[in-house]
Amino acid sequence: MNDFDVPDGIDVLRVFCGPDGRHGNALGVVRDGRRYPDNESRQALARKLGFSETVFVDDPERGTVDIRTPGLRLPFAGHPLVGAAWLLDLEVLELPIGDVTARQDGEFTWISARPEWAPPWALERYESVAEVEALTGPPPGEGWLYVWAWEDEAAGRVRARAFPRRDDGGIEEDEATGAAAMLLSAELGRALNITQGRGSQILAAPAPDGTTEVGGRVLLVVTS
Repeated sequence: MNDFDVPDGIDVLRVFCGPDGRHGNALGVVRDGRRYPDNESRQALARKLGFSETVFVDDPERGTVDIRTPGLRLPFAGHPLVGAAWLLDLEVLELPIGDVTARQDGEFTWISARPEWAPPWALERYESVAEVEALTGPPPGEGWLYVWAWEDEAAGRVRARAFPRRDDGGIEEDEATGAAAMLLSAELGRALNITQGRGSQILAAPAPDGTTEVGGRVLLVVTS
């Protein structure tokens, strides 16, 4: 059983699930983007679904995809691309901003992209995991905020939460945010094992060529 009520033709995934298969960020995937041919119809569906992002597949062979939040189009986002790469079993995804490579590694699906493509998440370090977990909602301010603290600095383990703070009818807190994890890994210059939200797991690691990989587990919840 699941809690998702979606129109026909839409798959629902959970991306960046924890080791026990729970949690992860819900993602809607429209396999045939031609069913929603224009900006208005795509935004209307994204608002109706209410997920942090919905992906429209415009060419399943080339991996051409279009990413929408309930209020706007995104040039890049982490969990939608990890989910789409897993669902479509592709090695390359085409975005207006550039090509994203993908790979499967046992239970994990990875994408590799340039950190500068990510939305402008502000990365704010807290002194303790307890401070991160004590937040009852978005801290005051504007802009996309990713708060984090070391759980085990030597091991690269991080506790994080993400607050988009967008006035677009979207969600208050993002359960698992691949783009922000990518930015944090690139800024720190090291591989990270991130626990975000209620218990989602995100892995991220910078590469010598200036790209950063981000990966995690993907589960299919609803099939079209």
